[in-house]
Amino acid sequence: MKFSMRREQKETSPADDSIDEYGHDAVPVDNPHKGRWERSWPTIACGAGLFSDGYLNGVIGQVNTILKRLYGKAYTSSPAQSNVTAITFAGTVVGQLFFGYVSDHYSRKWALMASTIILIVFAALSAGSYGAGGSAGGLFAALTAWRFLLGIGIGGEYPAGSVACAESTGELKSGHRNRWFIMFTNVQIDAGYVLSTLVPLILVLICTEDHLRLVWRLSLGLGVIPPLSLLYLRLKLQEPEEFKRETMKNTKTPWMLVLKFYWLRLAVVSLIWFIYDFSAYSFSIYSTQWISTILGEDTSLWKSFGWGTLVNAFNLPGAIAGAYISDWIGPRRALYTFVFLQGCCGFLMAGLYGILDKAANVAGFVVIYGIFLSLGEAGPGDNIGLVASKTSATAIRGQYYAIAAASGKIGAFVGTYVFPIIQKNAPGGTDSTRGGQDPFFVSSSLCLFSAALAYFLLPHIGQDTITTEDIKFREYLESHGWDTRQMGSKEFQMRSDSSVNVAASDKAVEPLEKV
Repeated sequence: MKFSMRREQKETSPADDSIDEYGHDAVPVDNPHKGRWERSWPTIACGAGLFSDGYLNGVIGQVNTILKRLYGKAYTSSPAQSNVTAITFAGTVVGQLFFGYVSDHYSRKWALMASTIILIVFAALSAGSYGAGGSAGGLFAALTAWRFLLGIGIGGEYPAGSVACAESTGELKSGHRNRWFIMFTNVQIDAGYVLSTLVPLILVLICTEDHLRLVWRLSLGLGVIPPLSLLYLRLKLQEPEEFKRETMKNTKTPWMLVLKFYWLRLAVVSLIWFIYDFSAYSFSIYSTQWISTILGEDTSLWKSFGWGTLVNAFNLPGAIAGAYISDWIGPRRALYTFVFLQGCCGFLMAGLYGILDKAANVAGFVVIYGIFLSLGEAGPGDNIGLVASKTSATAIRGQYYAIAAASGKIGAFVGTYVFPIIQKNAPGGTDSTRGGQDPFFVSSSLCLFSAALAYFLLPHIGQDTITTEDIKFREYLESHGWDTRQMGSKEFQMRSDSSVNVAASDKAVEPLEKV
């Protein structure tokens, strides 16, 4: 039997039209009384920290290449080679899940501040890694430990920074919100990846290959600058207006209702993110190694880094163009269209690999590979975080986003281990044509699977989806007898009415109208 719940109506004078249907102050989130900068800077401050994710995750690929040259078999034959590159992803998962809880149950702002400080401290410690008595093994162990803790800080940027960024875009003009979110989340990650190869390139040219120890330490140490530059802005942040209105930090979250409402959607978003990061991060880390193999072992390190910079730069046109396209056609359509095209390009790349896998054709390899990456950024790169941040209610958005993003990082973690195994087990081994083709066959097949998931299972996402999703979630809770007067900060709770009629005697829900 189905019942609908009707809210008791209160008489209001014209002066009371600032009260919304939930009893909240109904000052619109996109408040026209605020200036453009006043409305924009919270989005920038919240999202731009993901530049650190791109730089600090990307630069380890170049550091990995340098450590191979410096320590030879002492490095390549030890677990450190895999651990140094992959351990950050493990830390990131821990950080995402921890800060996802903190950002929902305590504060978006202070979760973000804590992750920023962690980034600054452990980026510096990574650069200063040292083994007892100068031992190489001790150095590798120290670097691995600091990189794990650094990952916790990177993880905090997702549920605290990206979620707050998405909520802050509600104050911006409708029709421009998706591009602002993408410009200060995914585009920042991609810009970080470009600099993660450009900075070591410049340092190698300055210091020469005779001082590679200085190069890798400076490359890691410069990762302190991005989070440090945001510290003041983030200190000035206020909690997003949506968070103040919808938070459940002052009550007990009805997890069974949350799971019933969101489990399928979360599973789909998480799986798409897993597949995207499985390929994207793995390709990024091993691109320098592939280019070095194509160019030959005797090629100067700066040339290898230079081609790697060009490869990463191909991400930016796709990410920037995709930011506008997401506003024009919607995140769901942009995601499945471009990830389908990426899969097709990947199969083309695999088919031509035997021709491209030559030093004389390295430019062709970089261009086609760059297009492959660019399509990925215009699709899932730009839109999966947007989808994750806008397909759940504000009250549980940090944890919802954290689980989806953590699934992505698990995919990245798995990919960094699986890609070398795919290449090693290919007919002819890692350095054969099949060793280069097989990762593209696997990745392209997964791209087509992601496109199908997005097309058939993701909901439509509009400019006001955050607000409408909050309304739908409230209505769902109320239809199951949960009193939504418990939601919001203390100031909002004092002015809130529930659409659930709770009997004072037995707390039972009285059906007011039968449908």
